[in-house]
Amino acid sequence: MSDVYLGRLPILDTKQNVVAYELLFRADHHNKAIVANNSAASANVIIETYGQLGIDNVIGKRRGFIKVDAQLLMHDSILLLPKKHVVLEILRGVEITESITQRCAFLKQKGYQLALSYTAQSSTHYDHILSLVNIVKINVNELTSAHLIAVMKQLRRFPILLLAEKVETQETAKHCISLNFQMLQGFFFTQPEVMSGKNIDPSKLSLLKLMLLVVKDGDISEIENELKYQPGLSYNLLRMVNSASNGLSAKINSIKRAILILGRKQLQRWVQILLYAAKQKDGSTSDALMLTAAIRGKLLESIATADRPHDKNHQDRAFMVGILSLLDTLLGMEMSQLVKTLNIQQDMREALVFRRGYLGQQLQLIETYEKGEYETVSALISQMIFINGEQFSAMELEATAWANRISDSIKQA
Repeated sequence: MSDVYLGRLPILDTKQNVVAYELLFRADHHNKAIVANNSAASANVIIETYGQLGIDNVIGKRRGFIKVDAQLLMHDSILLLPKKHVVLEILRGVEITESITQRCAFLKQKGYQLALSYTAQSSTHYDHILSLVNIVKINVNELTSAHLIAVMKQLRRFPILLLAEKVETQETAKHCISLNFQMLQGFFFTQPEVMSGKNIDPSKLSLLKLMLLVVKDGDISEIENELKYQPGLSYNLLRMVNSASNGLSAKINSIKRAILILGRKQLQRWVQILLYAAKQKDGSTSDALMLTAAIRGKLLESIATADRPHDKNHQDRAFMVGILSLLDTLLGMEMSQLVKTLNIQQDMREALVFRRGYLGQQLQLIETYEKGEYETVSALISQMIFINGEQFSAMELEATAWANRISDSIKQA
């Protein structure tokens, strides 16, 4: 098959945990959306992509939203898609007719979940399909506040979940949650809410101190002592270490023993990732930031390895840049302030604050890919003589699978 970019736009619950992904399939060097070509053959490409990449690598244990037009919806090849893993998202341009409604009833009876992009239609068929779908997506940027409230009131008559899309700021996210949306889609969760230093949550200052010790190769006893202020973090760390070391006969039950088994460098990586899993001030936790940071770290390391295969120090710095790239969001501090505090190397500082230098350009590539801006992705990759689009896609999937395993190990009872 031709090279396929498989994009994933995260869908979060109101606690900022990733519950699903919208899947974007792009092929060939023009990066046209496969599902936008109005061909039932699209299903075969999607299925082949699943087969080639592996469903667990693509979405882990979450569901994937796949956009379908009328032709694809009516084609029997859609039944080859795994109903336990996908949500069929009916494109907003699909005219809701009696045949479409009947087809949705058939697919629901077969066990598929259905999502519908909201449009201001008013018909018997439209009301009927609202009684069949599981989820309605609403582009909150297209509606005024008054119109949005009216739409919400109308939709509450039906047993559906409401998903707000194009949520790009924390303010918009809070507004949607106040209106009782159950799911949110957009990159609001990566946007920092910067606070003045004296208002920073004390637990976040503790996280910063721990990060400082880790980055600067602090004494093991100091790291262990600081972890006492983050009991949940220590618990998750030991659980992750034991999950990664399941060949050992004895369980690892102390940070010092973990360091002896894994080595300081590997432990540093676990701590950096797990900082994103620490409880917030209100006691809640979010896996969205942790997953994104872990993917960035692993993917940036893979790119750095392709660029400089014999430079382990460069690869380690690349991993750290990926992980640290969301630290301003986690701690609510300016990135420029954070890099001064952490006193990291100049190329890492340039990458994190300005997206400059090799690491900065490669981080920008990853961020662009996250947002589904594939034409820009292709342009950026074309400037890198050491990888091509196919290799980058393989690296991204490997990084995602790795991050999903970390997330699963933390969630295990």
